[in-house]
Amino acid sequence: MRPFDPYRSVKAALGALVVGSVIITTLLVFAAMHSNTELRVITIFSIIASLLITQFVANGLTAPLDEMTEVTRAMANGDYTRRVRAAQRRDEFGDLASAFNRMAADLEAVDTHRKELVANVSHELRTPIAALRAVLENVVDGVSDADPETMRVALKQTQRLGRLVDQLLDLSRLDNGVVPLYTRRFEVWPYLAGIIKEASMANGAESHSGAHTRKDVHLNLDVSPPELTAHADAERLHQVMANLIDNAVKHSPAHGRVTVRARRGDGPESLELEVQDEGPGIPEAERHRVFERFNRGGLSPDGSVDGRRRPGPGTGSDGGTGLGLAIARWAVDLHGGRIGVAESPRGCRIKVSLPGPAPEPKPGTP
Repeated sequence: MRPFDPYRSVKAALGALVVGSVIITTLLVFAAMHSNTELRVITIFSIIASLLITQFVANGLTAPLDEMTEVTRAMANGDYTRRVRAAQRRDEFGDLASAFNRMAADLEAVDTHRKELVANVSHELRTPIAALRAVLENVVDGVSDADPETMRVALKQTQRLGRLVDQLLDLSRLDNGVVPLYTRRFEVWPYLAGIIKEASMANGAESHSGAHTRKDVHLNLDVSPPELTAHADAERLHQVMANLIDNAVKHSPAHGRVTVRARRGDGPESLELEVQDEGPGIPEAERHRVFERFNRGGLSPDGSVDGRRRPGPGTGSDGGTGLGLAIARWAVDLHGGRIGVAESPRGCRIKVSLPGPAPEPKPGTP
């Protein structure tokens, strides 16, 4: 507890300083009147006492500013871990110190995120670039011929680079808030059927380009009622569902099934979507991290999830960028909806809730 912590205002502390100085001066004057002490001596003592009290109060009031100056210099040198201890005060300086500490924490989080992003992007770019460079060097040196199979390997790595760049651009637009929503009303059944058809065709195209094929995974659509309609940005929702389906297919066992469900939500034209696979699922401790950037569900180097090996073709790294679910979360957040991993007796079930259109204000309502 500092001397002036009981005061909830700097004005009160300054007022106490003035009152204290006046009282001390008055007492010294009364002492001089009842003794033989000269008035000038009393005046000198009064000035000295007032200066000491002022210095004492000034040190207590300016200490947070001095501490903030030191912390600011440390932050300028890259140390974002320092904090101002004066946040415990109850006056205006305490409020300022609390706001300063929150700013420092935000800057520390931004700096940590920046370093992680640079490290993750560098790691993601290194693998396809190294593979593409090896293929091209072998062709140039005559070690291998530029046959269709070699070119398919090079094309696969180029496509992976393209996906990473596209997803980073999407995240950059979302972070900067420059992605507007163009919501409209549409029928859910034909919309989801088109997305599933595209996913099936994409799997077939990957099998011809040298990537692992998952044509053995059956995609099932369940919409109830069949005439269900929704109100959302069709393009952004397409991103969400395409990423969820692609993720479910990659993590499915051999001859597995991926089910896409659509139901009516609680509000008018609200929508509940689910994508469920039959893979090993996501441990409960990892569920809060699956929507983070560059997170791949806790894959260990041997292709297992927290010690549980993924069965069948889903084993090991899927060659993804780890950004798909992060983009899906941001797109759902743009709609004001929710996305998360739901409980399921088997596999992984990801649930998306969209609130529908905002209610229009009634006439005459401000």
